[in-house]
Amino acid sequence: MSEQPCALCALIGRLGCSCAADPGVCVGHLRLLWSGSPAPDPLMKMEVRPLLMCFALCVVYATSKPTEKKDRVHHEAPLSSKEHNDAENFEYDHDAFLGEEVAKSFDDLTPEESKERLGKIVEKIDADQDGFVTETELKEWIKKAQKKYIYDNVDRQWKDFDMNNDGRISWDEYKNVTYGTYLDDPEPDDGYNYKQMMARDERRFKMADRNRDGIADKEEFTAFLHPEEYEHMKEIVVLETLEDIDKNGDGFIDLEEYIGDMYNHEDEMDEPEWVATEREQFSEFRDKNKDGKMDKEETMDWILPADYDHAEAEAKHLVYESDSNKDGKLTKEEIINKYDLFVGSQATDFGEALVRHDEF
Repeated sequence: MSEQPCALCALIGRLGCSCAADPGVCVGHLRLLWSGSPAPDPLMKMEVRPLLMCFALCVVYATSKPTEKKDRVHHEAPLSSKEHNDAENFEYDHDAFLGEEVAKSFDDLTPEESKERLGKIVEKIDADQDGFVTETELKEWIKKAQKKYIYDNVDRQWKDFDMNNDGRISWDEYKNVTYGTYLDDPEPDDGYNYKQMMARDERRFKMADRNRDGIADKEEFTAFLHPEEYEHMKEIVVLETLEDIDKNGDGFIDLEEYIGDMYNHEDEMDEPEWVATEREQFSEFRDKNKDGKMDKEETMDWILPADYDHAEAEAKHLVYESDSNKDGKLTKEEIINKYDLFVGSQATDFGEALVRHDEF
């Protein structure tokens, strides 16, 4: 099953829900049943109840494995599962440039067809349309290709929230679709504080709404659903993490709170070895100022580490290998001359996309 968090799970603490792949069995997809109506009919309420039970089971599942470590650290995914060895093949570069799933989707293009498609891709990469592809533009393209699954996920959810089909999503639209009847009773008997959850959602929505107009465009809504992917949203990711782990409400994460978030201790059970290792990690590396607790900056260093920038390294590599006149930027001709480095003679989803005009 998918490990991607469903919408509501993600918004109330980034809980990974194992049933997220099935919108019929997860509370994070209640909006699909509500269809934007703030007052579901009795039949829908009957359908919602087992979904809430499913969500409760997800919570139990996530907290009932005492020896299983919970990992809150966000790492950049590798550009490819293949080894980067240009002496043998360019498969790594193809995956990096197109995205791994896309790169292997088609294998029927001739070199001529591949060059033609690549030429059109170059026009998309050249963001300022000055006739050159810079290292920065290439890096941004690679990052976008690698996050295609995120954009696809947002596209799937978009129509469920954009109730008036104006191409934007207001906070009221999101609130009505997500919470429905709980707007009238934000503290029902099911044990969930929807008023608190809604306030947390609204705070994140406002942070994602960069122009402060109360309405999210596609990029802002993507930042709302996937804040860890955006620099300006990192503060909210840290704040939500602190709120999840900081049980005594002092604004810090102490050692016991840190361990308690990862490890569900049960009586008469010895701690697994990794717990002792995490205690050492906290003391030696997480708590940088040695005051016995993690503040916001230390928490950010923990959950959002400054990883090696694979996209930047690959962009540098592609420019170096293709820049025949060594002016630090690429023309369409230079890229097509090295087409086998970028896409080879394999068909790609971009080949189909350039006909449909609906990808990226």
